[in-house]
Amino acid sequence: MKILLIGDIVGRPGRAIIEREVMRLRDELHIDAVIANCENAAGGAGITPPIADEFFRAGVDVLTSGNHVWRKREAFELLKLDHRVIRPANYPNGAPGTGSTIVETLGGQKIGVLNLMGRVFMEPLDCPFRTADRELERLKLVTPIIIVDMHAEATSEKVAMGWYLDGRVSCVFGTHTHIPTADERILPKGTAFLTDVGMTGPYDSVIGRRVDQILERFLSSIPNKSDVAEGNIQLRGLLIEVNPTTGKALSIERITRTLDEPVRATGD
Repeated sequence: MKILLIGDIVGRPGRAIIEREVMRLRDELHIDAVIANCENAAGGAGITPPIADEFFRAGVDVLTSGNHVWRKREAFELLKLDHRVIRPANYPNGAPGTGSTIVETLGGQKIGVLNLMGRVFMEPLDCPFRTADRELERLKLVTPIIIVDMHAEATSEKVAMGWYLDGRVSCVFGTHTHIPTADERILPKGTAFLTDVGMTGPYDSVIGRRVDQILERFLSSIPNKSDVAEGNIQLRGLLIEVNPTTGKALSIERITRTLDEPVRATGD
């Protein structure tokens, strides 16, 4: 079984390359399921129901998220109503939506998807490690194939989660920093791991935002607007192959695709 994992989709440019490339990749690489992080999809921060529908029509099966998922008020109802859109599971009880889900491929294979968020340099949420223990008890009753999006700032925390879940999940992939790392590997007990898959969006930027505006902020220390950039649009993903019986990872490969033309980033 082949599963494609896509990093933080940033604004209209990121959505444009998702629309063009995901179905192509599914056909070309015989991909069974696609999981993508959507927390920056709407104007660079947040997600809305129409944009979620765009992704599902483009071939994405599950949308994970992170701390920016709450930036659009429409996301609250979306998280409540659509099990294909999830938020980090270690938010407190009462937060809209759920932190894990199970989807079924066209071939009838069930895949568990778990979203966690780190606490180092981020919000003081519940422990992601203990939350993972709790969620895995339930998911393991349904399927051995479990994918974890570890949305975190600190590389050390993401690496620690990979080792903590080694042998218990199929893959741990990091999101949030928008910078792709080159440490993909299969850990000793069979879990595929990558510290950060990188963003899907404009790379002629500072983590997806216009260079001039971010430089002004650094030079002046005065908050200013930071619009989504428009050039050098890339899809960054991670392709893993999993044994459907054991849930162990068999292979891991970083995937990059580039959109030739810029996409205007104004509006959502």
